[in-house]
Amino acid sequence: MENDSRPCPSDHILYIAPVVPAVSETFVYREILGLRNRGLRVSVVTVRPTDAVIGDPQVEALADEAVPIYGGGLARLLVNALAECWSAPARSVQTAWRVVRDALAADERPMARLKLLIQGVGSLALARRLRPLGITHIHAHFAHVPATFAMYTAGQLGVGFSFTGHANDLFVRRSLLKEKLQRARFVACISHWHRRFYRELLPDLSDERLPVVRCGVDVPSTVRSNGTAIPLILGVGRLVAKKGFDTLLESLHVLASQGMSFRCRLIGDGPQQSRLADLAGSTPLAGRVELCGEKSHSQVLDELAQADLFVLPCRPAADGDRDGIPVVLMEAMAAGVPVIAGDLPAIRELVANDSTGLLVPPADRQSLTDAIRALLEDPTHRAALGQAGRERVRQEFATDINLDRLMEAFTYAA
Repeated sequence: MENDSRPCPSDHILYIAPVVPAVSETFVYREILGLRNRGLRVSVVTVRPTDAVIGDPQVEALADEAVPIYGGGLARLLVNALAECWSAPARSVQTAWRVVRDALAADERPMARLKLLIQGVGSLALARRLRPLGITHIHAHFAHVPATFAMYTAGQLGVGFSFTGHANDLFVRRSLLKEKLQRARFVACISHWHRRFYRELLPDLSDERLPVVRCGVDVPSTVRSNGTAIPLILGVGRLVAKKGFDTLLESLHVLASQGMSFRCRLIGDGPQQSRLADLAGSTPLAGRVELCGEKSHSQVLDELAQADLFVLPCRPAADGDRDGIPVVLMEAMAAGVPVIAGDLPAIRELVANDSTGLLVPPADRQSLTDAIRALLEDPTHRAALGQAGRERVRQEFATDINLDRLMEAFTYAA
C-alpha cells in the first residue's frame, strides 16, 4: 500500500465500541459516518446489541449492520472460537497464550481475570467472523472491554489496533492499560491532559503514537440570538455523582430563595435520579426544575437551541471516576450557549475561564451560585461568552478538523 497523506480507500477499518449506536456516545457513530464519507470502508462491532432510538435513520442503520460479540449466546461464541482454532491453529495458540499470561499477570480480582479469559475466547470467535472481510486495522472506543477485544482480535488477524480512551474506562474500569499502550499502533488522546496521563505510564511514547484527536462535534450554521423572558438553565448528562447536578440544584435553591427568576431542565437518567428529584421538589425549587429523563441526540440539540445557560459542574467522584471533555459541553458551546463547567484539567482545554465560559472549583456550591447569578444578571456577558465559546469549538473541536487528525493517525499506523 502506498503511504501518502491519507489512508487508502482500499483499507478496511473495524470499529469496536460497547454499544453501537448509543444515545450517550454520539462521537462514536459520528466518527464512523465521517470516515465513510471520506471514502474509507468501516465495519462495526458492538460488544452488546442495542435497541436505542436515536432519531436518525442513518445512525440507527448501524444497529442492523453492527456485529454483536455477545449477541449469539455462549454456545455460538464457543463454536466460532473452536472453528478459528481449527483454521488457524498456530496463531490461535499464540493468542490464547497471550491471554492467559495477561490474565495471570494482571493486577485484578479473580472474577476480573475470568472475564479476561472469556474476552479472549470472544476475540477468537470474533476473528473467525471477521476473516472474510479483509480487515486491515481495528480501532476501539473505550480503553477497557472494547480495547481488550481489539487487542486480541487484531493479534489473531495479524493486523494493528488502536483505541481512544475516555473517562470511566481509564479511572474506574481500567484493564491492562499499560499493555494496551505498549501494543497499540497509536492511542487517540481526546485532550493534551490524556496524553500526559498516558506518558505517566509509558514515558517514551512519541507524539505520533499519542495523537490528539478530539471527539469532534458539528457546529451549526446559525444560533438563537434572543433569550427567553425567564432564563432557561440546561444540564445534560448521566445522573451520576461526577456530573455534579446535586451541587447545581443546591445552588439554584439558594438563588430561588433570593428571588432570582429562572427555569432549569435536567436531561439524563442514572442512579442519582431519586436524590435529584427530592432536591428539585423542595421549596422553593418546586415548579422551577424539571427532570426530563433521557432524550435522543436530536432532542438534546433542540433543547440547546432554547437554552440561555448550560451548566455542567463536573467533579471527581469518590471512586476516582471523572470526566474527560464532555461532548455535550462542546455541543452547547457550538450552539452559542454560554457555559459554566467544573474546573477539571481536561475541561480547561475547552473552557478558558471568563473567556470561552466560566470554570468553578469542583463541588464548590458558593462559587457555582455566584457564577450562575453573575451570568443571569448580565445578558451581555452571557452573549460574549457564548460567541467566544462557539469560536473555540470551531477552531479546535469541530468534526472535520478531528477527522483530518484521525485520518493522519490511521496513515501512521498503516
